[in-house]
Amino acid sequence: MKDNEADASRWIGGVKPADDVRTLSMTAIFEKECREQPEILATLLRSYAEQEAIRQELHAVQALRQSPGPILFLGMGASLCSSITGTMLLQSSGRSAFFVDAGEWLHYGLPVWDDVAASVLVTTSGESAELVELCKKDPHKPVALICNNEQSMCWRLAKLRLPILAGPEYGNATKTYTNATAACIILASEFLGRSWQADGRQVLSCYSRALDRVFDLRRELREFCAGAANIELVGRGPCYGSALMGALCIREMAAHRSAGHTGAGFRHGPLLDVNESHVSIIFALGQAADLGVKLAQACNARGGKVVLVSTEEHTPTPKLLPVKIEAVPEPWESLTSTLVPQALTLAMIEEGGANLTPRFEYGAMHE
Repeated sequence: MKDNEADASRWIGGVKPADDVRTLSMTAIFEKECREQPEILATLLRSYAEQEAIRQELHAVQALRQSPGPILFLGMGASLCSSITGTMLLQSSGRSAFFVDAGEWLHYGLPVWDDVAASVLVTTSGESAELVELCKKDPHKPVALICNNEQSMCWRLAKLRLPILAGPEYGNATKTYTNATAACIILASEFLGRSWQADGRQVLSCYSRALDRVFDLRRELREFCAGAANIELVGRGPCYGSALMGALCIREMAAHRSAGHTGAGFRHGPLLDVNESHVSIIFALGQAADLGVKLAQACNARGGKVVLVSTEEHTPTPKLLPVKIEAVPEPWESLTSTLVPQALTLAMIEEGGANLTPRFEYGAMHE
């Protein structure tokens, strides 16, 4: 009977939460988990560089380098956002790669799975129904799992496994997004035979400072965005993942209408309904940064307000709030840029309360 009870109690991350954590408000938990990101990112980078068990899994990835066909990243929600960054690194380096919604692939992509060189399944919980089903399939191609729960069904089913090492997360995806994204970058780098350690150290050298600076601006961000009918986030390349993740954070935690777009996608439709009630958060970062600045100008010309996230200095106006962040090697800006919507979300829930309550156990996972 006791064993059955233990099986029924599926703690987040496979770890029973401490009693003092269970008394915290959702707002306190969200801020706590956001501020843990530099520390847990450092843990992941150190572990992926030094731990023999993880290095062996990465060597197995390197062995797939000559396999024909594209590399496929599969995920849902925040995990899909993390997948985008690994995909963009491979594509920009000349290797065919794609990110795909795991649910769509499960129901429509299986007939062509044999055409894929290798698949990377990204799941924080390891219990998402779609990812569990994909782990049960046998595509006759290598499958790697990136997961934060070593007690999960996906972890038990997978053969090549990489841990997210973010610890339990009881609110919206923050530190798990950060570490899963870093793991996708590392896996893609290893597949390409490219060193990633120096870039990782460069990110760590400024990440904590960037978090503190951006979070100190959170009330200014909230006041600038006050009254917006909706908030749309726009990015290209790795920052497309930031845009989707930022929108997911705002919607889930603050219950405010928000959506993520590519820069090109935003110009083909959504730009047409920009007016005085509209706020865009535009990530003008990476090799397409200039296009982000031009899009901000186009939004302002239509009366919309813009939070412009870039590594350059821009003059603030009543309709433009520049947020300068330190430059990091591409594609690592997908980590630092996401701090801006996280900070805005914290300010929104500090003022109006959180839409979610803390979750300490996994519920039923449905497709």
